[in-house]
Amino acid sequence: MTEPAYLVTPQGRRIAHHQTPGRGPGVVFLGGFNSDMQGSKALFLQAWAEAQGRAFLRFDYSGHGQSSGDFRDGAIGDWLQDAEAALALTEERQVLVGSSMGGWIALLLARRHPERIAGLVGIAAAPDFTEDSMWAGFSEAQKAELAQGQVALPSDYGAPYIITRRLIEEGRRHLVLRQPLSLPFPVRLLQGSADTDVPPAVALRLFDHAQGPDIRLTLVKGADHRFSTPDCLGAIAAALAEVLAAAPQPLR
Repeated sequence: MTEPAYLVTPQGRRIAHHQTPGRGPGVVFLGGFNSDMQGSKALFLQAWAEAQGRAFLRFDYSGHGQSSGDFRDGAIGDWLQDAEAALALTEERQVLVGSSMGGWIALLLARRHPERIAGLVGIAAAPDFTEDSMWAGFSEAQKAELAQGQVALPSDYGAPYIITRRLIEEGRRHLVLRQPLSLPFPVRLLQGSADTDVPPAVALRLFDHAQGPDIRLTLVKGADHRFSTPDCLGAIAAALAEVLAAAPQPLR
């Protein structure tokens, strides 16, 4: 497997990434919470982009995959800074493809850097999950434990997640569903009906809340949070192709 390249963020974090050249608008994949850029969706999208001659970038947030840092030390704002540093590697405007937490990061990038965004595809996007899913779902005992520094949550994907007090408190500085959210470019939201990590109600809330001229939500019956079956991957490719076709093309 090809070794990644590395960038160093202004904060001194070392971020692993794979970037392939091609025409614009390019595509940037933003992964989920405690995931990495070697997942099936990231690799599928890279292959798809290469077949299309489309520029593509995938990367690991700090504390994830091959990047520097400890996952437990990170928070939404850190990972947003990592994504901003990765976005700075690209030229022209980009289509962001955000999976789960990556959907939240994509929305934050769109809010901060609208001039760099040509479109957005959300895959089981999880905006504000630290507040609306984690904190809201904690028992009083878990909240008391968190006040001491951290709490462990069971995971369907392996070892328990260690959730820190900083993750919850810092996440409150980056909520996107409490104020107007303008998305003035093509947006496609994909959501599985059988997703128990980020249920369809989250997608519907985002769909209702976001403001923009071309926002569509597709609900896939029976799909779970991984959203990585052949049919789901095909739906991602179709949504991305639709966004790219509708996005303004770079000047020649």
